[in-house]
Amino acid sequence: MKRFREIEARDLKTINLSREMHEYGYVMIRGLLHPDQLNPLFSDIICLLEEMGWLNAESEPLERIANISAVCAEGDALYKTVHDRVFDLQSFHSFPHHALLQETMKLLVGPELFVHPKTTARLIFPNFERGVIHAHQDHTAIGGDEESFTAWIPLHDCPLEQGPLRVMEGSHRFGLQPITVETGYIVQGMERGGEWVEGNINAGDVLLFHSLTIHEAMPNRSNRLRISLDCRFQNYRRPVDPSTLVFTGKGKRSWEDVYNTWTSDELKYYWKKVPLELKPSICELAKLAETAESPSMRARYARILERIEEQLSVRST
Repeated sequence: MKRFREIEARDLKTINLSREMHEYGYVMIRGLLHPDQLNPLFSDIICLLEEMGWLNAESEPLERIANISAVCAEGDALYKTVHDRVFDLQSFHSFPHHALLQETMKLLVGPELFVHPKTTARLIFPNFERGVIHAHQDHTAIGGDEESFTAWIPLHDCPLEQGPLRVMEGSHRFGLQPITVETGYIVQGMERGGEWVEGNINAGDVLLFHSLTIHEAMPNRSNRLRISLDCRFQNYRRPVDPSTLVFTGKGKRSWEDVYNTWTSDELKYYWKKVPLELKPSICELAKLAETAESPSMRARYARILERIEEQLSVRST
């Protein structure tokens, strides 16, 4: 087992972060955030999980002991309900805008930093194979420019038995790699790159990796829920896929739904103040809505187009 190359947060100003990323496809930063800076969001999520019955009622909620009778994963209706409620939290959307995170990402992408608005929460039950996320590249799902980056951040100490991420060193140099269409995963053993690297990832540590870097979750073999975030960043002068700005599902979910309970307007539609280059553009979306290969893709492009146009008409404050 090969361990992560590690950089201490205090050494960031003396390290060329771009060179590290170019060479290895990832950067493991130890102690970038103080655990106390995770607590507001962590507490909000724990309250939701307790309310929804995901935690063992006989244990302290902050221990994250899972209620196995509630086990579910992405693709299940219950998981979507809870995930959507986490996504609606104002603290959830504030987190990737933390000053230390932004300062660090600017070392990587330059001063023209764009924070993708659709951060992803990962709520992983223990000992549930269907909930394990296998080898993949983020660019497959996120699109846009390849020079985008993910910050994987656990909201608690995450030793190996709780299923932290591991990455395939150097795999970003091989472009997009073939996937199984049904899952979006790369076939096990067919990944191109160097060795898998792994290790404990603690509260306050941040694992950064390139959009083409192959990564996967290790199995959660504990009795606790694993709670982590995928925050994504890029330079806003590079193309952005419009699907990252809107909800692409068949439902009517909207940003106004998300903002319904917020107490501040500061981050509402913040990306409308940034001079983004959409790729595909609005004109290209309209064409794809008519010419994409499958009916499902034509419908998806039509939804994205409709929602981007709706967003352009709402207030930009």
